[in-house]
Amino acid sequence: MYYFRKIKLLNRKKPDPNTFVFTGTPTTDKTELQLFEYSKDTVEEKNNVELSDIGDLGSTDKFRWLNIYGLNDTDLIATLCKKQNIDNLVIQDLLDVNQRPKFQEFDNYCFLTLKTTRPKSDEMIVEQISFIFTDKYLISFQERKADYFDHLRYRLRENKGIIRERGPDFLLYNLLEAILDNYFRTLDRISKEVEKINLENIKTDPSPSVLEEIEKHRVSVHFIKNAIQPIKEFTLKNERDAIQFIEQRNLKFFYEINDLCLTLLDNCDTIFASLESSTNLFFSVQGHKMNQVMKTLTIVATIFIPLTFVAGIYGMNFKYMPELEWQYGYAAIWGVIILILISMVVYFKKKNWF
Repeated sequence: MYYFRKIKLLNRKKPDPNTFVFTGTPTTDKTELQLFEYSKDTVEEKNNVELSDIGDLGSTDKFRWLNIYGLNDTDLIATLCKKQNIDNLVIQDLLDVNQRPKFQEFDNYCFLTLKTTRPKSDEMIVEQISFIFTDKYLISFQERKADYFDHLRYRLRENKGIIRERGPDFLLYNLLEAILDNYFRTLDRISKEVEKINLENIKTDPSPSVLEEIEKHRVSVHFIKNAIQPIKEFTLKNERDAIQFIEQRNLKFFYEINDLCLTLLDNCDTIFASLESSTNLFFSVQGHKMNQVMKTLTIVATIFIPLTFVAGIYGMNFKYMPELEWQYGYAAIWGVIILILISMVVYFKKKNWF
């Protein structure tokens, strides 16, 4: 089963431009803030942070990662962003979960918004994740609380790898890698489901339900492909123009993100080709079965045409028809009918018409 959110239109004719609307599905979950302050030698983790405790995130020498779960509380999101001098248009883009993924570069920060999926779910559930980053801090906005980035929190706590030594740009690389890993897992699940639509199933059951399942997979893969393209464009822009707030020494990691995007796009094309092949096979098998049915009906009709002719002649019952007075006339007519029937069946068999 696949789930795509129902689009809630954003009212762009609002009287007050300082009011913001969350276009996702409202929930009763409270918006939670989690803050990591880290450097090469230290890390401090704060959970359930209050908005009043957050000032200018770029005011210290330590790097900061502020992760926000839930976008229901639009006032909290807006107040937090305004403390960091985030533009109103970016705030609304954070809350508009139906827009296309995109990247924007501003004078004092960069903004990236994209989609992710839940790889552990049997449904195709889509969520929006957005990032605002500078050379001092990174803010991530998640629609719902999920464990996409738990391994990165573990690395920060236990000082695994070089994540504490590098800035928010390296953290962004790891976050993007985790999101792309979700896509890999989702595509792997879809690929396995597509494999179940094999030749034998189509041969035994070329019903509309098979075609419906193929179309659902096609829509899902098409969505993933469209979601990956903006990430690829972001990495290409970084290669060409050297995006600010991304250090030269960390560029190689974003090249890796580009390679992952290309691999995902290749996987999407492979699944598309398999689905296209299954669709063609479905219609081919369906057409073949229809031809078999028509062939059988035609043969039956052809066999009975001469028999009907004989019966029609025999049943006219003219007074001066010689056969009416013949003792063996009835048996002879049946003999002729059976002989014609057998002859036509044998002839059709030799022609391999059935």
